[in-house]
Amino acid sequence: MRALVIDDDQGIRWILERVLREEGFEVVQAESIAQAEALAKEQFDILFLDVYLPDGNGMSLLESGLFDVPTVMLTAETTFGHAAEAYRRGAMEYLPKPFDLNEVRQLANRVAPQKPTPVKAKPVKTDTVIIGRSQAMQHLFRTLGRVAASDLTVMITGESGTGKELVAQELHQRSHRKSEAFVPINTAAIPAELLEAELFGHEKGAFTGADRARSGRFEQADGGTLFLDEIGDMPAALQAKLLRVLETGAVQRVGSSRDHSVNVRLLAATHQDLQMKIRKGEFREDLYYRLNVIPVHIPPLRERRDDIPELAEFLLKQAAEELEMHVPILLDDALELLKRYDWYGNVRELKNVMRRLAILTPGASITLSDVALALGHQDANDEQEGLGDAVRRTLKGYMDQLGYAQATGLHKHLLEQVEPALLVLVMERCHGNQLKASEMLGLNRNTVRKLLKQYQIDPAYFRD
Repeated sequence: MRALVIDDDQGIRWILERVLREEGFEVVQAESIAQAEALAKEQFDILFLDVYLPDGNGMSLLESGLFDVPTVMLTAETTFGHAAEAYRRGAMEYLPKPFDLNEVRQLANRVAPQKPTPVKAKPVKTDTVIIGRSQAMQHLFRTLGRVAASDLTVMITGESGTGKELVAQELHQRSHRKSEAFVPINTAAIPAELLEAELFGHEKGAFTGADRARSGRFEQADGGTLFLDEIGDMPAALQAKLLRVLETGAVQRVGSSRDHSVNVRLLAATHQDLQMKIRKGEFREDLYYRLNVIPVHIPPLRERRDDIPELAEFLLKQAAEELEMHVPILLDDALELLKRYDWYGNVRELKNVMRRLAILTPGASITLSDVALALGHQDANDEQEGLGDAVRRTLKGYMDQLGYAQATGLHKHLLEQVEPALLVLVMERCHGNQLKASEMLGLNRNTVRKLLKQYQIDPAYFRD
């Protein structure tokens, strides 16, 4: 089965290709009517056609009958007039953007009632876990598709374990630099006194132990992509040197006065709030704007729970194949428990749990109890978790999320997270009555008033 996708938006073409390949289609792309016309003699089973193309109107191409196949019209203008015109000219279906990926699957299966064997040519990489049908992930895929082929600097944000390096790898693999090196470095994992030499290289004798000259990560990535993970932890002195490299396109090794020109696409990532660090004077604002040309945010798993079953199945299969074991079946109640869990370690934590289940599951299926044990729950049927246990579990997840980052001022930071949440809950319960709230909290009314002002919580919002 073959599908033709004609759209000038690279992100749309990329998303459709991913979905259609999952459904067993070989996918051919075109971004203009001229490119499409060159494919007229080829055989296709379904056509996805954009209305507005750089060199003409997709409606006219549809009506011309050049491609006598079931056609799905795509457009961002969701008006009745567009829909009626599309059907009048012979479209099988009219799909407004942004579209639901499940609708694409259903339309593809209309022309393929007997699902064919998945196409093996040019497969989507299966070693990545950038998976999801949620709107948030569709938006992410669309953004990645648009910027992958460019040399623009991308800032990837998201909690630890969400897959920031996987996104960076995906951007590299879909760029014109894919045949060159992809060089990752975690700036938080290397001591500050060694990081400069690691990034920029050093000459022989530059410091104690430098018994030979060595190129740095920038030179190693010349012609390819350099991925700076946890950029928010970079020391201030190095931030200035990194800014110079971005401005001049040249690096200077430690112990040398000579510049080495480099041609590198830079990708950066962090789980921290860089805007907050800028306000605190911990991160250079000019460097931030140099890095944040294209912002890409990966949502945490708890904000896209509907993606968890598909991810869990994929990771379980992957783990079983790596361990050369049978793939157990995840029962529905087990999947529901996985969906309810908050996953503060995100995809990394889910991957570890799936490996644990693949190894430890005694039978052919994974039950609710199996998942509960893998998650560290004593009793799968015990829904009553004490406050202390809940706080301990949440804090453990948060500490795991910090990863290599060295936490400072943790008590103050956690207090700033807990206090406003508690105040909001109490104000809701007391309907904005500050006197009742102070009694419930056991605090002086003036203290409560100061806290409400400090966290910009308006009591009037909670009044009936």
